[in-house]
Amino acid sequence: MEESIRIQSFEKLPSAKEFESMIEPRNVPAVFNGCIKDWKAFSKWNPSNGGLEYLQERVGSCVVEAMLSQSAPVFYGDLGRHERVPLPFSTFVEFCKQHVQNKEGRPGACFESESHGQPGSDSEHGYLHLEDAPQQIYLAQVPIMNFDNEERVQLGTLSKDIQTPESLETKALASINLWMNNAQSRSSTHYDPHHNLLCIVSGCKQVYLWPPSASPCLYPMPIYGEASNHSFVALENPDFSVYPRAEQSMEFSQKVVLHAGDALFIPEGWFHQVDSDDLTIAVNFWWQSNITSCMSAHMDTYYMRRILRRLTDKEMLSTCLTFPSPLLLLQREVNIWDYNLCLKLTKLGQDQLLQKTRIAKKMKRANELPSNGQAGVGKEDSKEKNPRQKTILQELEPAAVHVLHELVSLVHTSVSVPNQDKPLLQSTSVTDFAAEMQDKCEKLVTAYLEDDPVAKLLWGTESHTLQNVFLAMAHNFPRTLETLVLHVLSPVGAEVLTQKFDEIDQQTAEGERRTFFEVFYSAFDDQSAAMDSILKGKELFALQAFKNVLDKYLGVNLESLNLKG
Repeated sequence: MEESIRIQSFEKLPSAKEFESMIEPRNVPAVFNGCIKDWKAFSKWNPSNGGLEYLQERVGSCVVEAMLSQSAPVFYGDLGRHERVPLPFSTFVEFCKQHVQNKEGRPGACFESESHGQPGSDSEHGYLHLEDAPQQIYLAQVPIMNFDNEERVQLGTLSKDIQTPESLETKALASINLWMNNAQSRSSTHYDPHHNLLCIVSGCKQVYLWPPSASPCLYPMPIYGEASNHSFVALENPDFSVYPRAEQSMEFSQKVVLHAGDALFIPEGWFHQVDSDDLTIAVNFWWQSNITSCMSAHMDTYYMRRILRRLTDKEMLSTCLTFPSPLLLLQREVNIWDYNLCLKLTKLGQDQLLQKTRIAKKMKRANELPSNGQAGVGKEDSKEKNPRQKTILQELEPAAVHVLHELVSLVHTSVSVPNQDKPLLQSTSVTDFAAEMQDKCEKLVTAYLEDDPVAKLLWGTESHTLQNVFLAMAHNFPRTLETLVLHVLSPVGAEVLTQKFDEIDQQTAEGERRTFFEVFYSAFDDQSAAMDSILKGKELFALQAFKNVLDKYLGVNLESLNLKG
């Protein structure tokens, strides 16, 4: 867990200025111990001190909206797994009393209403009856105050027993709500679109929290659904075959235990799962963050594009970071003058090597002959070697020879060579190779690095070494280089290749850099096809990363929606 997002604990509630300058901007949860013990509710609502009778007397006649769930003690927030039912608050208090009596071993009273079925009874109003599974009832988010819709307020009388914490005095609060359970309960994992201060009046809550960046492990529901802020994963019994990333979810979680009098600041977007002990009472304050309130509506599409682009870039980088560290030098001594290593190349490589060697010898003899009566200047007399000439295999460093051998072998393993006397590729149109690239890349785009040996080899090779390898391939194995780029390179490989090109750009002088790319692309019959193939691969890689982002962070699967990128 990064230090910057670790939860801090404070022994007192900060002032409004301290909260706004030191805590809220971090967007990291914070615990405030014993900060609400001066509330009237702290003593008057205490069930062990006549609190249930007090509440029943004050608001017993009020009808509240209760959450009814067959999956109790887990209460899921999506509408498909719970229903909201009207319930007299006094009835819920009776549930609480019954649960206390049962735990103490005392016989519980019969709570069946005497007016059942009579005019004016609970059934006439559609209220829940006492005989109907009281442990499946949870008072969740019952409004004490609602500043956007006063008509929703159900327990406004209780506002006199609580006070807005000093830290929030300058905030434009959205609502204040009561949370109360008679038996042990668990809320499903979710996040809220508001900042939240959760205050424990009675009992104990255990809260697990995850930063927004951990949402891929929690499989958020689709952004277009009614419960988009909830997780698909039932963390009490996760199915890792369906949600494999959830296996790492606890690595990103932080646990907080809150007792009566404590408060927890939960920033917007932080996933949290709340476990409540028997008969726990809490009050929470919701308010809009400065970040959200400052977002102009006319900028929404821009914000969305910037955020999705940043997440996509992060996803692309994380894919590459699964590759191993740069390739280590060979563990054994390699005699770079030894032709045996080069002869381990494929038959096509040997033919190309012999052919290039004969051409090189003819060019050398021609260069050494006098011209127009002048003595020729041999290659060895040149003070500065041109990158075009740094292609003799025997001059390659051991690491480059090893990479060249591996790369050529991988290419030749990946393709069939019908006639080694002819180029592997015939001249092809951009449309043809793009279609072929699309087909091949669709199958490889999701592969991890260990499943993509070419991309793995490119990533693990130092850019300077790779530069020499490509120069050698362009001069000695041009058809193999052409095949590598047009037919073998996966989208991940295309992304890695361009990253290596960027490194070469940064590490070499302008003249050498220009010459390198001229030599590299000279190996292709159609240079534009090579460039387009690499760019197409990069786009496919970015597209897959974008799809991963939609799946991980928004719960959107394009394939399941029959959408095309």
